[in-house]
Amino acid sequence: MAGLVATPPVSHAAQGQGDGADPQRTGLDMGPNGLGRHWAKAARLSSVLAHANAWIEARGTERGPWLSVAFAAGICAWVVLPGVYHWLAFLAALGGILLLVLPRDRDGRLAYLRLAVLSVGLMAMAGCATIWIKSSFLGTPPLPRPLFTVVEGTVVNREVQAAQGRIRLTLATRLALSGGAVREGQVRLNVPISPGDSARDGTRLDQRLADGARVRLRARLMPPAPPMVPGGFDFARSAWFSGLMATGSVVGPVTVIAPAPPGTRLDAVRQRLADHIRARLGGSPGAIAAAFASGDRGSIAQGDEDAMRDAGLTHLLSISGLHVSAVVGGVYFLAARLLALVPFLALRLRVPLVAAAMGALAGIGYTLLTGAEVPTIRSCLGALLVLLALALGRDPLSLRMLAVAAFLVMLFWPEAVVGPSFQMSFGSVIAIIAFDGSAPARRFLAHRAHEGWAMRLVRHLGLVLATGLVIELALMPMALFHFHRAGIYGAAANVIAIPLTTFLTMPLIALALLLDLANWGAPAWWAVGKSLDTLLWLAHVTASQPGAVTLLPGMPGWVFGLMVAGLLWLALWTGRVRLWGFIPIGLGAVVTALQPTPDVLVTGDGHHVGLTGEGPDLLLLRDTRSDYTPSTLLENAGLEGQARRLETWRGARCNADFCRAVLVREGRAFAILMSRGRDRVDRDELAKACAQADIVIADRGLPGVCRPRWLKADRRLLRATGGLAIYLAQRRVVTVAQSEGQHGWFPAPEPSNTPMSAPSRNP
Repeated sequence: MAGLVATPPVSHAAQGQGDGADPQRTGLDMGPNGLGRHWAKAARLSSVLAHANAWIEARGTERGPWLSVAFAAGICAWVVLPGVYHWLAFLAALGGILLLVLPRDRDGRLAYLRLAVLSVGLMAMAGCATIWIKSSFLGTPPLPRPLFTVVEGTVVNREVQAAQGRIRLTLATRLALSGGAVREGQVRLNVPISPGDSARDGTRLDQRLADGARVRLRARLMPPAPPMVPGGFDFARSAWFSGLMATGSVVGPVTVIAPAPPGTRLDAVRQRLADHIRARLGGSPGAIAAAFASGDRGSIAQGDEDAMRDAGLTHLLSISGLHVSAVVGGVYFLAARLLALVPFLALRLRVPLVAAAMGALAGIGYTLLTGAEVPTIRSCLGALLVLLALALGRDPLSLRMLAVAAFLVMLFWPEAVVGPSFQMSFGSVIAIIAFDGSAPARRFLAHRAHEGWAMRLVRHLGLVLATGLVIELALMPMALFHFHRAGIYGAAANVIAIPLTTFLTMPLIALALLLDLANWGAPAWWAVGKSLDTLLWLAHVTASQPGAVTLLPGMPGWVFGLMVAGLLWLALWTGRVRLWGFIPIGLGAVVTALQPTPDVLVTGDGHHVGLTGEGPDLLLLRDTRSDYTPSTLLENAGLEGQARRLETWRGARCNADFCRAVLVREGRAFAILMSRGRDRVDRDELAKACAQADIVIADRGLPGVCRPRWLKADRRLLRATGGLAIYLAQRRVVTVAQSEGQHGWFPAPEPSNTPMSAPSRNP
């Protein structure tokens, strides 16, 4: 370490005495507060920095991807940390690290460490600042409370969901609130499709509700919902960044004040294309073909969609990188081959550049035609970067190119980092590049002398299957964290489904549409139907296999972050050091496998309560009009059974006002009292019942005489905490508010003008 640390002055008397010199004669105080200890600490710190610099210098890896990872880490830090003081502390901590490392390099021996710390630290700070700025200037505050009102606005998007019997409209509007306040923004509404007003697929109603049309209607509006229970989908956060201030349903007819201007009818072209495909090809194959060509997946039967999901094939139903890549790649390949066949053009044009331009135009047109949703735009952007690399003669599938694409996406849509679409799309590509570029994969595919074509084909198919398995394993933490489910047969199913879709179904759809110009498309549509029948058969067979889907309760956020960090380490480093990534992955897998199931799940309004641990079924306090609430609670509990009424369980006693259930955990009985009525209850009886319960749950405010032994989760508490997950044995309560913090999409509850102890609503 000579030269890295300045040598302290030594007295002449101490010179020549070697290691046995008396500290007092050296002129240095070697006590706890002396200079000797100071120099020892400085030497140790400099030694650590020098070793870190040498370690970074010795690692031969792409440094560009780590900059995108640092930018994403800064975004995630802003989302995870609860409030402004924590965000400032995060930025200050990074600044402190920069100040600690950067000045300690007077002779340039820490160049690699300085560069790494400077670039990574600045990118993390930039990521945090980017999403903070976007949230502050573009975030849309939700409605303060539910509202029933007349809405007049302009249609900015509409989605036909014929399978659910509705049209989903997004309107740009102004809402008058109490006190004369006016709120501008977008609302998303469900419009029922009635048989007397439209055809089976809603065609007539769509013609009136096109993008750009001005409409008036009556609607029940609700603020965008936060997660129903801890670990659930955070729609409120998504709405905050997408401009939605409310959602709801339409009551009564919809009046079209002004039709859509002629220049804004791209959605009409999209709808006519979807209708044409469904007319030429009926049933589920027609609905899926329409989804491939136009992005309209509203007519797909729920059973088929569930089978595709459980088989790991649901990504094929939404316009994503696979579809955009198929269109762009197909046009690029055809353009390059056709131009090469014409010597006059091949000798005078740069064929790769022209073919790339034509592929780019095709990709942009396909993105606009299918609705230009944010995931599709991300896929199109990635495809355009690949075309640029091909035109410049660079490697189109490299971690550096992927890092550029990810950075551009995060720069404009930083909130996408915490969503499953961004994570799974980029995660799958990272897995492909890292695995196919690894030394074992290269050795497996290396040319072998005297090897026949059959064996080469077998090895290539084996590598495709192995790549699919690697992708499934890499995406499993994301699927478990966001959806609480993961399939184990998806790798094998995708080996068949992806080539079938990319090289057969989509080209056949394009051919059929082209032949329809001369009314010759019937044979091509027949072939499209057979290919999609095969896809659906594969999905149903795969989904029906034992153990096809693994369900687990909600994964803690820190465990998910640990596993993602391990996966990134495994993918982005080279050499044997990358194997260190298995340590956090293995630790996260163990914690996930040992994660207990919550015993009680309570929704944020207190209206729905689910009890677990009494068999494979979920015990629900109330019936629901839709399957959304039971399925959400089942997924968050990691249960594979059904939802059934609590009163059918022998351990519960129910009347018109309350249900009382006793759950035994680790030898101790927990009494849970749940309100389900709206009538007034005698205060003395309520006080007695509460005193005999450990937990009381109610969707209304309870008076002070209700004093359970542990927890009173009534409306007052739930307004502040959101949904609850209660672990009885650990006596632990996890709330939605703990993950939402002080972000704008989860504001503090406003005081209500309605008395909380009104006799008509409270016991």
